[in-house]
Amino acid sequence: MPRGASSQSGKPHSSHTVLPYETPRLRDHYLMGKKLGQGQFGTTYLCIHKPTGDQYACKSIPKRKLLSPEDYDDVWREIQIMHHLSEHPSVVQIKGTYEDSVFVHLVMELCAGGELFDRIVQKGHYSEREAAKLIKTIVGVVEACHSLGVMHRDLKPENFLFDTPSDDAMLKATDFGLSVFYKPGQVFYDVVGSPYYVAPEVLAKIYGPEVDVWSAGVILYILLSGVPPFWAETEAGIFRQILDGKIDFESEPWPNISESAKDLMYKMLERDPRQRISAHEVLCHPWIVDDRVAPTNR
Repeated sequence: MPRGASSQSGKPHSSHTVLPYETPRLRDHYLMGKKLGQGQFGTTYLCIHKPTGDQYACKSIPKRKLLSPEDYDDVWREIQIMHHLSEHPSVVQIKGTYEDSVFVHLVMELCAGGELFDRIVQKGHYSEREAAKLIKTIVGVVEACHSLGVMHRDLKPENFLFDTPSDDAMLKATDFGLSVFYKPGQVFYDVVGSPYYVAPEVLAKIYGPEVDVWSAGVILYILLSGVPPFWAETEAGIFRQILDGKIDFESEPWPNISESAKDLMYKMLERDPRQRISAHEVLCHPWIVDDRVAPTNR
């Protein structure tokens, strides 16, 4: 782990650097390949480790997009959080960080199987057994985050990657750009996240780590039905739906979904965060724990 990567406090950097230490030049160690994806701040490329020929993903963040000291701190925090979670088998591993005058580069494990989002679009929906397996992985990451005092704040299918294209590929969490460290009882007020997945208390601007369980509940609803529980033509319309809180469990395929699955959905999409099930409790729910409870068909 690089020097300082485990520190939770703000770091003493100049206004022009993200990392509190100098690094070698990325291109001395890696060959840059094709573009793999584009995010809000950075672009991800294939990169090849020169000494070994091993392939990785490199997220390159242009410093011209970092407009304030807070933006620099956000990137540093993302790096810290990825190091905190680096031993978790369902989190994309960070291999190294590099910085020059123009970019900050995060070299990470390559996941060649694409986004969970794309697989949902391709499949339409999942069987209960398949959905239970995926949610177990997703909420396992949430539990690991919360046990380390990290709130993800942007759980969505686009932020989970499969390590290979095969059907039995491992699912891994990526993109901790909106994640924050929190202390027990600490309250947050800034509205962040992605419209379909954001919890009602985020919109009310007073929330804590329970928001991650809500977002995972939205993902579960989509896995089982192929559509989001809250939908409208505009962002404001989606937010109104979330605040109204009406969830459709009558339309197809819900009459054919097990009561156990619906019980877990209700508990994850509980509007009162104080009453909402915790990540650990999700993992202990019979629908997740017992293979015989989640059917393989509809």
